[in-house]
Amino acid sequence: MNIPAFTLSRQIQEIGPAVEEAMHEVVNSGQFILGPQVQAFEERIAQMTGTGYAVGVANGSDALYLALRAAGVGPGDEVITTPFTFFATAGSILRTGAKPVFTDINLDTFNMDPDQASARISPRTRAMLPVHLFGLMADIDALRQHYAGVIIEDAAQAIGATLRNKPAGSVGDLAAFSFFPTKNLGAFGDAGMVTTTNDQWATMLRSLRVHGSRQKYHHEWLGINSRLDAVQAAVLNVKLNYLAHWTTRRQQIAERYRQGFVERRVSDIHLPSVPQGFSHVFHQYTIRAEARDRLSAYLKDRGIGTTVYYPLSLHLQPALRDLGYRLGDFPRSEQAQDEVLSLPMFPELTDQEVDYVVQQIAAFYQGG
Repeated sequence: MNIPAFTLSRQIQEIGPAVEEAMHEVVNSGQFILGPQVQAFEERIAQMTGTGYAVGVANGSDALYLALRAAGVGPGDEVITTPFTFFATAGSILRTGAKPVFTDINLDTFNMDPDQASARISPRTRAMLPVHLFGLMADIDALRQHYAGVIIEDAAQAIGATLRNKPAGSVGDLAAFSFFPTKNLGAFGDAGMVTTTNDQWATMLRSLRVHGSRQKYHHEWLGINSRLDAVQAAVLNVKLNYLAHWTTRRQQIAERYRQGFVERRVSDIHLPSVPQGFSHVFHQYTIRAEARDRLSAYLKDRGIGTTVYYPLSLHLQPALRDLGYRLGDFPRSEQAQDEVLSLPMFPELTDQEVDYVVQQIAAFYQGG
């Protein structure tokens, strides 16, 4: 078999005609920036998350940055976040002039450990930025027990996930989504969204995405150019109709992985954890594996694609050396970076392909 870690080709075969029709309508309309397609998508995401306000922006990184700006984060402030995530999480904090303060993760969930985060709170803490990694929400309710300030969800990988029946994007004060093509809900390019229940923040976000302007050529704040274009919104409006089905299929694939590993008694890997009260949307199916790099090479030789998210935690990134962190500061994140391996995961993956992946991993650990 030849099984990629991820592919869009099968999905495009299914929905291509509907997407092409929606894109053609935008071309004929001549409305390419913001406009009715963007407004419709914003309204649907606001309804889906139950937040009341959703503001489309150019990408997920800008969504994080603008959410921080709307919350008033700026120079001299500190924002608590995790080092085991994509670079944009910390990069967006630094773009505001604030300082990322890292705290370690829970190895079972890969998400921020609330007890460790509480120890990082200082008088300069302006916000917490927990990441819903791989499709599982961080425990915002537990964080609230320690911290009464602004919490911004990095929900880039978790659209459709829930925490005690509350959807991602609704549990924090603001939330940032990414619709990068590989996401569970992906555009045909870059796209992002910020959700909030706060009407003043929503108004400011709409201004910040157009250079801080509410009235043309009058600028109240120093904003940026970060508008969601209509073609991407049209694509997303079509794909949103399929999201619930795709999410269910991802969950079915994850369960088939789990059952397969249990039945074959593969004890050398740690499977994804789904705590009680949480739903996982499996943006990635990420295991922790002994001899991770040898396993990855073994699977590649047998036609199975895998990916490592993330091989170097943020506190060890050269670009962030000035923050002063060192190897050993966050041992769980460092352990995760050395052990994580994301297996093939996309809704069009077949049961036979899942079984083959399980079979080959079992063979690796069981000597054939």
